[in-house]
Amino acid sequence: MYVQTSGLALPRAASTRSERSEILHSTPIKLIVVGILVAATLITTAVVTTFAVADRQNTLDTVLSRTEPLSDAAQNLYGQLSVADAAAATAFLSGGLEPAAVRDRYTQAISSAAGEVVRASTGLDADDSTSQTTLAKISSSLPLYAGIIETARSNNRVGNPVGAAYLAEASTLMQTSILPWAEELHSTKSDDVRAAQEQFDRPPWLSLVLVVFSIVVLVAAQRFVSRRTRRTLNPGLALGSVAMVVLFVWMLVVGLVSSTSTNRALMRGAEPVDRLTSGRILAQQARTDETIGMARRGGVNDYDQSFTAAIQSLNGVLYSLQQDSSLDNTRIDASLALVDQWTKSHERMNASLAVGDFATAVAIATGTNDGDSADIFADLEDELVREIDVAREELRSNIARGASVLDGLAVGISVLAGSSLLAVAGGLGVRLREYL
Repeated sequence: MYVQTSGLALPRAASTRSERSEILHSTPIKLIVVGILVAATLITTAVVTTFAVADRQNTLDTVLSRTEPLSDAAQNLYGQLSVADAAAATAFLSGGLEPAAVRDRYTQAISSAAGEVVRASTGLDADDSTSQTTLAKISSSLPLYAGIIETARSNNRVGNPVGAAYLAEASTLMQTSILPWAEELHSTKSDDVRAAQEQFDRPPWLSLVLVVFSIVVLVAAQRFVSRRTRRTLNPGLALGSVAMVVLFVWMLVVGLVSSTSTNRALMRGAEPVDRLTSGRILAQQARTDETIGMARRGGVNDYDQSFTAAIQSLNGVLYSLQQDSSLDNTRIDASLALVDQWTKSHERMNASLAVGDFATAVAIATGTNDGDSADIFADLEDELVREIDVAREELRSNIARGASVLDGLAVGISVLAGSSLLAVAGGLGVRLREYL
């Protein structure tokens, strides 16, 4: 026997589907869905934005703790190598046993250069094979250079003319191999600092877009709830929207301040340091050419041309810095004045050489009286080092300022996004309770 039940089952099934449809399309369910969507948006925004801020902080912290100090070590290495070469040539002019002060300057420069090699090597990344190779070449060449200088000194002490040839050989090794390697290392590390700053200058577009999207979602949710509940304003959604607007404005302000600081670090710090370092090396090269030319005598004209070219390049560097309105030109003017004095002293030295008065020429080249080349060069070296230190401090202080304004933002993101989420939950919860 069969019982006919299809006629009753169909209406019941249709009724069940209708009830389910009504439930799914009911206001409470829609409010729950809206709440879930808003919560997902806020949580995603908070997580992505927090990581973005942390990444930017890490970038600046790395510049301060690793990248910039490594660049400074490369700059110091470059400078100390040039100081050593110039000091060795100056000592050679004295004949016999060179003055203790000049000898100490050479010894200290070589020792400092070796120390900067160690300092730079400890700061290199394990995968930076190019820089490691460059440092290895410098490290292995320094003992060779020092050995040739000692041979030159030994011959010079006993009056053997071949000492001048050894001095020229050592200087050639320094000028054509060791210094170019040091310059390559310095250029690479300076580029790393600049690249990090330029990377930071790019706005965190994804984070900003997500915050704006969160605000749009909150406004859309507010309109939906207003239509469904016949209430003009939902306090929870309104507070959540305000919190995200505050976060957006905060991010814009912090981004502007930090970007301005890092840009100042680049324009007033990194670039002047690079140019001043180049100027310092040019001054050292000019000094080396001046002294070696006299030591060799027969090659004075060639070295004098090299001296003139180095001085012209040095003036070009200083004039370019003088045109930069963002820098304090007082010190640059002082350096230019010293270069002018040095040029005049060099001309007096050449005038003495032209009439065969080698003793007077040596006195001008190595003397420490006002107007002597050695005295002027020492003042110029000190001035350039001070200018480099000032520019470096400008670089580091601005990077530190750019990092400091980010300190509270990561916490602010969590607080504001969390407050917005709680406000939304509270606002929707009030409406949901009306249907229970």
